[in-house]
Amino acid sequence: MSPRIFTKVYDTPEDRARAVRHHAWLTEHVPAFRQPGIEAVGETSIDFAYVHGRHPDTRDLPMLAALLGDAHGTAWVSDLHRARLDVAHPLPDFLTPRLAALDARRRTGHLNGDHDLAAAKKLLRAVAVGPVAFYKDTNPRNILITEEGVPVVVDVDDLTLAPFGYDLAKLIVTLAMTYGPLPMEAIRDALATYNQAAMKHDARLEGIGMTQLLSHAELHRILTAPYLGHGGYRHPWPPVRVTIEQEGQA
Repeated sequence: MSPRIFTKVYDTPEDRARAVRHHAWLTEHVPAFRQPGIEAVGETSIDFAYVHGRHPDTRDLPMLAALLGDAHGTAWVSDLHRARLDVAHPLPDFLTPRLAALDARRRTGHLNGDHDLAAAKKLLRAVAVGPVAFYKDTNPRNILITEEGVPVVVDVDDLTLAPFGYDLAKLIVTLAMTYGPLPMEAIRDALATYNQAAMKHDARLEGIGMTQLLSHAELHRILTAPYLGHGGYRHPWPPVRVTIEQEGQA
């Protein structure tokens, strides 16, 4: 018999309550995101409706880029046009948890010295500009593709505010770390698809360029480094440097 629920256990009641809030926020502001329904809530657990599906691979990148762009544009119009990246609204802010995470990477040796830590923090602050979207941690383990081809997003524990394109970069980096390097053409096409899906929601959303996407990817390279060799991450994200002139983008 197929399971009817999936039970996720949290370390504390506060962690469980945060996941419930995130699920509710996505339900209200991002209806394009299919999520498993919440069947029951315990003190430190949530029973989710069970979803049958496969995890995405590189062939799903165009579909997921469109989904993310639509989700971020929808959320901006619905709620996040009033938000700032450095202030919680109502999701946690963008900078605080990542500054702490970069400090942790320095302690574990994934950043080589204080100079690299300072450079990473400078990059983080540099990308914390522009309209506000959200970060869902869109890696292949957090999405299921049903037999009907419908993507369902799971695991809303780490929802935060983020710049546009930041979660797309996470998807690209983690797909490459899982399945191997992606062709540059696939990355360009994913960015164009994402921008088109986001910009259709409001003329004030101008889309992001390749340089910004690759800056987001560099941050994800650092933050995801401890997981290399675990959870399906078998390939290091190669350093990618593409100039504005090469890509023909501003």
